[in-house]
This record gives sequence, C-alpha cells and structure tokens, in this order.
Amino acid sequence: MWSAIRWLVLRLAAIRWLFKLGWLGALIPIALLLKTVGLPILGVLGIVAIPALIILFLFGLPVFLVLGFGGLFVGLLGVGLVLGLVALKFFIFVVLPLWLVWKLAKTVWCWTFKRGGSSPDGPTTPPPSPGTGSDPGPDVA
Repeated sequence: MWSAIRWLVLRLAAIRWLFKLGWLGALIPIALLLKTVGLPILGVLGIVAIPALIILFLFGLPVFLVLGFGGLFVGLLGVGLVLGLVALKFFIFVVLPLWLVWKLAKTVWCWTFKRGGSSPDGPTTPPPSPGTGSDPGPDVA
C-alpha cells in the first residue's frame, strides 16, 4: 500500500515539475495525442510498406537502395495521410455545412414560392395538348 502511494506521489511530483518548466507542460497533452494517434498510423504505414520493400528486394536492388526507397515510400504515404486528413477536415467543417445550408435555403425557397425543386429556372411549362397548334396530326393525309 505504501509503495503504491509513494509511486503516485512521485508521479504527481514529476508532472508538477514538468508544469513548472512553463511551456513544456503544454506539450504533455500533445505528446499523449501523438502517441495515441501516431503509433497506429505508423503501424499502418509499415504494413503498407512491407510489400513494397519485398518487391524492391525481388528486383535485386542493393539493400541501401531498398531501404532508401522504402523510407521514401513510407514518407510519401505519411504525407498523403496528413494531406488527406487536412482535406477531410476542410470538407467536413467547411464544405459540408455550406452545402447543407445551400440545400436547406433552396428547399425553403421552393416551398415558399411553390416551385418544383427540379429546375433552377422555375416551373416547367406543360407540353401542349393534342389538337392545338400547327401540327395537323396523323389523321389528315
């Protein structure tokens, strides 16, 4: 019991000491977030890169070239993931709300003025009824 309490006090003292360093204490949550998110992404990148490394070995390239190209490939995948996440966040937080507001405003506008929502130019005119107009029809020869 005493050892558990001592361990907890030492742990709290270490965290308090980090917060005394000022801005370094602010890095603790960022480090925890990176540890939580970054390790699975690194694992996925490693799993994706293993077949590429095997293919490079099969071509008979020297080991340093294989590792260099493998590292380059993993780095490019990491950049792609980061840019993809940025694009996804932009889409979710900017484009999607604007699109939803646009669709809602268009629907309310169409309901208000009793227009059909199919044409942006307004309601479509119905086709002319048969027997009216210049077409004599199939009976006249």
